Amino acid sequence: MQNLISIITFLPLIAALILALFLKGEDEAAQRNAKWLALIATTATLFISLFLLFGFDPSNTDFQFVEEREWLLGLKYKMGVDGISILFVMLTTFLMPITIAACWEVKVRVKEYMIAFLVLETLMLGVFTALDLVLFYLFFEGGLIPMFLIIGIWGGKDRIYAAFKFFLYTFLGSLLMLVAMIAMYVDAGTTDIPSLMMHTFASETFPVLGIQIVGGMQTLLFLAFFASFAVKMPMWPVHTWLPDAHVQAPTAGSVILAAVLLKMGGYGFLRFSLPMFPVGSEVMSTFVFWLSAIAIVYASLVALAQEDMKKLIAYSSVAHMGYVTMGIFTVNQQGLDGAIFQMLSHGFVSGALFLIVGVVYDRMHTRDIAAYGGLMVRMPVYALIFMLFTMANVGLPGTSGFIGEFLTLMAIFQVNTWVALVATSGVIFSAGYALWLYRRVMLGDLIKESLKTIKDMTGREKAIFAPLVVMTLLLGVYPALVTDVIGPSVEHLIGQYEVALNDYTPATELALAGDH
Repeated sequence: MQNLISIITFLPLIAALILALFLKGEDEAAQRNAKWLALIATTATLFISLFLLFGFDPSNTDFQFVEEREWLLGLKYKMGVDGISILFVMLTTFLMPITIAACWEVKVRVKEYMIAFLVLETLMLGVFTALDLVLFYLFFEGGLIPMFLIIGIWGGKDRIYAAFKFFLYTFLGSLLMLVAMIAMYVDAGTTDIPSLMMHTFASETFPVLGIQIVGGMQTLLFLAFFASFAVKMPMWPVHTWLPDAHVQAPTAGSVILAAVLLKMGGYGFLRFSLPMFPVGSEVMSTFVFWLSAIAIVYASLVALAQEDMKKLIAYSSVAHMGYVTMGIFTVNQQGLDGAIFQMLSHGFVSGALFLIVGVVYDRMHTRDIAAYGGLMVRMPVYALIFMLFTMANVGLPGTSGFIGEFLTLMAIFQVNTWVALVATSGVIFSAGYALWLYRRVMLGDLIKESLKTIKDMTGREKAIFAPLVVMTLLLGVYPALVTDVIGPSVEHLIGQYEVALNDYTPATELALAGDH
């Protein structure tokens, strides 16, 4: 099918335009129509994206379904997918109908709410399919606007503070990336991402203010991109916007923020940092390893101290993203496979956990852990689903959460045993905060009067969780669904990385960080 990627990417935007132009009024019928149009559009996008998945050839490590045409001011519109990006496209299209279905209880400015999510889907898909630097930057930064509005308009009582903190952190980090992109264009003479992946940027050591910059231009470019992607993930210590954003965001906003938006940082490392700046990545790898290990332990300990369910899960996300960055910069097959698998698994599991919080919040209008207790008595189905995703979050074998953590820990053990030792302790801490949360909310005696009439999950809520349950268990017992698709592209990336390092002439002067 011609222009398949463009159809998938811009179909939600077309639906948003239809909503904006033709749907009038704020009565109940108009609200219902807005929700149904958004659900139909996102579901159609999912089904069309299946053609992309089934037509994709994993053994071909080149970009596939490539679309290229002249755009504005001599710039190019170029889109395509490889074995790494296609699964992030599928993750996005899979989660959006679930997210829209979770918005059914929204009563305020429903049309605008649906438009924000539809525009956001287009921008997220654009990030994973763009093959031009300018196009990537527009999609990457454009995604800030609808999420800023989602938090700022439909969020909690401190939503304005959280929205501006989210926007400023992520936008300021990206300014350095923009400067780096301009430098890359000046050096390479192109903004074409596949061409830039083959271009060799200068890596000769040179002094700046008396400091020897090992890895030269590559290290500086790496740090500029790192400033953006580390905030987006987010890595410690630039993670502080995330708990505030999650706590104040509506449930659907938290789901997309955790499940897809955070993955843009990891995807950026895979698409830009490793293939374009291999020497810079190698120089900075130990720095990234220790930031990741600290994030795993620190965020887990902070999660143990939380009294708000959403904030606890937000810190859990920071810890799990630590495994991702750690795995990426091992630059071996296990590490990269594990990092990508962890990002996909986290999309299902963290999205489900925020939806789980949303179920009881809709009934009780509080996220305080102390307000609950003994819910298993009144909500047995909810208790079962909550337990499944708690175990997946911990990394129980048989769930998708186990595969990614296991592969990344195996990979880092081959590279740096001290980092591996610190990171492995995070497995114990994660079991602590996850089970502690479950015990306080679900177990014990049902003594609070306000909880004695609470109702179990509705049919709509069960239907929302069903696909997430299936994917979490399916990937847990059959991880080849992911590894068979990403394997050849990951192997090709590692090969390019190693060739680039071997071609680096002053390797003896590098004193490369870490045990590589």
